[in-house]
Parts: sequence; C-alpha cells; structure tokens
Amino acid sequence: MATDDIYILGITMTQFGKHKDKDVLDLATEAALGALKDGGVSMKDMGVLAAGNLMGGARPIAQEIQKQIGQTGIPAYNVSNACATGATALRVAYLTVKSGEADFGIAVGVEKLAGVGLLAGGARKEDGDTWQRSGRYGAVAPVDGRIGTDTMPGVFAQIGMEYGHRYGGANFELFAQISEKNHSHSTLNPLAAYTKKMTLEEIMGDIMIAYPNTRPMCSANCDGAAAAVVVSGSKLRTLSKEQQRRAVKISASILTSDPYQEACQVLPDVNTLTRMAAKQAYEKAGIGPDDLDLVELHDCFATAELVHYDNLMLCPEGGAVDFFKSGATWRTGKMPVNVSGGLESKGHPIAATGIANIWEICHHLRGEAGDRQIQGAKVGLAHVIGLGSACGVHILEKSAA
Repeated sequence: MATDDIYILGITMTQFGKHKDKDVLDLATEAALGALKDGGVSMKDMGVLAAGNLMGGARPIAQEIQKQIGQTGIPAYNVSNACATGATALRVAYLTVKSGEADFGIAVGVEKLAGVGLLAGGARKEDGDTWQRSGRYGAVAPVDGRIGTDTMPGVFAQIGMEYGHRYGGANFELFAQISEKNHSHSTLNPLAAYTKKMTLEEIMGDIMIAYPNTRPMCSANCDGAAAAVVVSGSKLRTLSKEQQRRAVKISASILTSDPYQEACQVLPDVNTLTRMAAKQAYEKAGIGPDDLDLVELHDCFATAELVHYDNLMLCPEGGAVDFFKSGATWRTGKMPVNVSGGLESKGHPIAATGIANIWEICHHLRGEAGDRQIQGAKVGLAHVIGLGSACGVHILEKSAA
C-alpha cells in the first residue's frame, strides 16, 4: 500500500427509520462511536472531525459530537452540501489525511426527518399488506402534479420523462420496475427503513407524487446516521493484520458542481455534474465502469436511478432502458445496483446518505454483507447528488492485505 493511499478503516450506519427516543446528537454519537469501534481506534487517535446535519442549519454539530465522544482540540468542520453532505464530510476527512496533516480522520452525517414537514406529505407505514399515510418510519415527498417545478419530485419527474422522450422506452411501467427491484433488494437489508417487498401492481397503483413516480418510487424521509474513519496507507501498515485486511481503499474521491449551462440556471442539471464526477473518478482510480462489481447510486426517485445508469456510464449513452431490461442491475445481475434497497427502501436521512452508500459498498468488499453479499466483490462505486448542486462519487477497492 502506497503511503499516500487513503483507506476507510471503520464505518457504521445506524438503523434507518423513526427513532422517537433519540435526537440528532444521540444518532450522530452512536454512528461515530460505532465507526471508531469498527476500526479498532478511539477518538484520541483522530486528527480531524467533519460532520454534517443539513436540517440543523448553523448548528455546530461537529463540536457537539466532540463533547459526547472526546474533546481533543482537533479541527472540527461543520459541513452542509444538500444530499451530498455526508460524502462531502468524508471528503474533508479524506483530504486532511491525504495532505499529511493527520493520520486518522472521522466523518459523520446525521439527520432526523421522520414525520417532519421537509417535503410535506404524510408518512408511510408498513401495516400488513397496506401502506398508509401515517406511521413509524417517515414522510415521503408531497403530491406535486406539476412537471417542471423546482420541487424535487417535479425536477426528477421531468428528468426521467426527458430521458424517455430523447431515447425511448422509458415509461411508467419501466420506472415502477426499477422500484420493484429496490424494494425486493431491501428485504435482505436489516438496517433499511422498509423491508417490504412490493409487487409491480402495488407500486403502480399507489399515490401518484409527480408522474411517473408514485409514492413507493420516492425516497423516504427517515432518521439515521452514518460515520466513517479514514487512515493513511503509511499509518495503516503499522496497525494489526486484521485492521489491514478489513480496510477499504478509497481509489477515488470526487466532488463536482454544475458547470455553466444556460438550462441549469432555471432547473438543476443532475446529469452533467454526475457524468463529470464519474469520468474523473474512473480516471483517478485507473479503472472503467466494466471493472465495477456493484454500485450504490442516488435513487431519490426511480426516474433518477435510470438516468444515472447512463450518467455513471454503466451503459452506452442512451442505453439505460436496455441496460435495465437486461437484468444487469438486479442483485444477481452482472452490475448490481442498490443492493441495499436504495433510497426508496433503505431511506434517505439526507446528511447520512452519502456515507451510508459507502457503508454498503464497504461491507460487500469486506465480505460482511450477509444474505445480500455480492460474492467476489472487489471494486464498488458510491454516488450521491444534491440539488444546488453537488455530486460525490467514491470508488472503493478491497484491501490487498
């Protein structure tokens, strides 16, 4: 391992869902302590802490976490970058360690969104075979019948419909089939907010949020946190063989924003900055899309997953529909996508999502993903996008130790 390589040493994701008895700080602390324990280190080893809690506004969540797990005087960064907040916090820790200023760093993302009015709408509840508008997990996006609005349901509805208009084949049923896949995958993820398998008929017959996305095709607001500890390659060599074996190499850590385009001055362009990030990540890691064994991408809506197949170059340009229809993105396919259940089932506590996606990849590369394990996984990609705009792409590789 080269001295300038950076590794994830420890990583943790809390149960996603509704935590009535825990506040933001409780969840953040649980995740941070979990990541430290997973890495076999303590807070006194850390040289930097970066934390994000999007809905906390100017709240100094990083300093609050320190007061719970150890105030050692290290730099503490409070990060806010829309849905890419967690990935950005990880990148802050990554860059600090890569610069040589620290041997270890820790990043945390946390959010409490269950039942709040962020996106209005009601909560979903798994109650037998029915989905209700109130319950123990969290809210989904509001009903929004206008295509082309600046709300997230409208933006991503338009993006999916535009792709279908341009390349053909992307219709209501196909988008629902993407959601069917993710809900099926979630049944194997015990930390997901929803673990209910849904039929195509149930998905298509549910409440329409913004055509063509019905309620189960939307990411759900919920509570949750995730944290990761990073370490330099040189420091990792001094640690135990077991720590070296479980460490996951960060082969690429990329963050992009929109380049100037006339169209994106009105509505966000989630395509260009994602494609830019993917190109940079593949170049940095020295691999191509065909080298990936699995992908966790930002399926805030079923329409988003389809276009990101293309943006991440998992298929030829314009070929996302055929790529999905081939069965490639199922857990048993040649390019499994969102084996965790994705944001539609795993849940989307905004600031935690970027690290949670990386958590999923790490567990497959370590061989610790349980019943949903992708056998022989060596390389994975985690993607997250925040309107505003920000896109984070991380390529992760199994340790050679």
